[in-house]
Amino acid sequence: MRKLISGLFLLILPMIASAQGLTVETCQEKARANYPLVKQYGLIEQSAQYNISNANKGYLPQLSFSARGTYQSDAISINLNGMHLAQDKDQYQAILEANQVIWDGGVISAQKKITNAGAEVEKQKLEVDLFALNERVNQLFFGLLLLNEQLIQNNLLQNELQTNYQRVSAYKQNGVANQTDLDALKVEQINANQRETELGSARKSYFNMLSALTGLAIDEKTELIKPEINLPALDVANVHRPEIGLFDAQNKLYESQKSLLNAGNLPKIGMFLQGGYGKPGLNMLNPEFSPYWLGGVRLSWNISGFYSQKNNIGKLDVSKKTVDIQKETFMFNTDLKTKQQQTEIEKLQQIISNDDEIIRLRENIKKAASVKVENGTSTVTDLIREINAENQARQTKSLHEIQLVMAIYQLKNNTNN
Repeated sequence: MRKLISGLFLLILPMIASAQGLTVETCQEKARANYPLVKQYGLIEQSAQYNISNANKGYLPQLSFSARGTYQSDAISINLNGMHLAQDKDQYQAILEANQVIWDGGVISAQKKITNAGAEVEKQKLEVDLFALNERVNQLFFGLLLLNEQLIQNNLLQNELQTNYQRVSAYKQNGVANQTDLDALKVEQINANQRETELGSARKSYFNMLSALTGLAIDEKTELIKPEINLPALDVANVHRPEIGLFDAQNKLYESQKSLLNAGNLPKIGMFLQGGYGKPGLNMLNPEFSPYWLGGVRLSWNISGFYSQKNNIGKLDVSKKTVDIQKETFMFNTDLKTKQQQTEIEKLQQIISNDDEIIRLRENIKKAASVKVENGTSTVTDLIREINAENQARQTKSLHEIQLVMAIYQLKNNTNN
């Protein structure tokens, strides 16, 4: 029953989101969850677990089997008290050997650290790729908000044109206007209708793309919630971009590789047990096949690794310095972009503060033009020009408002705050 309820909830969740309206944050979360690349997280974890499991098996006894048959040109021969003892020239051996690590210098531990560090690098690369989705979502979401505002303004324009068409029709009956004036208004109405069709088509396309990106069942009826941003509360001093995590993970990987280099040049201690069957056995003068065994402790130390250790560590240090430079460059460019975005926000705030005054003045000019047409001192063409000018001013304000919100979200995205 619980599984059935969970399944039904997952099915109706997109419909609930569509009914209640969508925020840009919800779209970002859904786009991340819906993106096929997110499945790679599980694969990275599985691969790391397999590698760690393989490394841990280095602590288990290592078994090996070998067999050989040889013929040699000479063999041991002894004369003892008139007795002649000689080793056969043909020899056969089958050996099973078990080796147990006592101390490997830290090689296995370093291998596990490299595995974890490498997995973390892959995860951070994936985070960087997934983070880029936010920008795509923002473009679609705020593009839709802008199209919605343009459609609202277009609808207001059509109502305005229809009102004036009816008014000019009355003027025509009174001899103040003529058919040409009505035709001019009709042309503007047709243009507004065409613009509505264009905006509606673009809006449908944007909704389809946003639906495909998020996996949500959304369409033209879905309400998009315009964000309300408290700009003073926005933290731009600290940067939390996933790229920083990637740089740090890469440096940890290089440190782990350095540990493996050091561990590889240390001596190794282990126990071994060997059992065999051969001709001869341990008694070289016994010509018969016989079993045997031996065991002990083995120390091995390959000092040739010291020849290149300094150079190999130097290469890793160079790689770390390269990552540090990349991180410094990224932070420099991010800081520069942050300052540019802050300047853009300040500019848009100033522009919007003037938009209301422009709209108020345009509305007064339009009303004056309407009165002049009614009195016969101005033409309908002049009135149409002022109607379009007022509508353009309102659309410009809507554009600036959406641009401001989008600029603030670009700033948030740039610092990931």
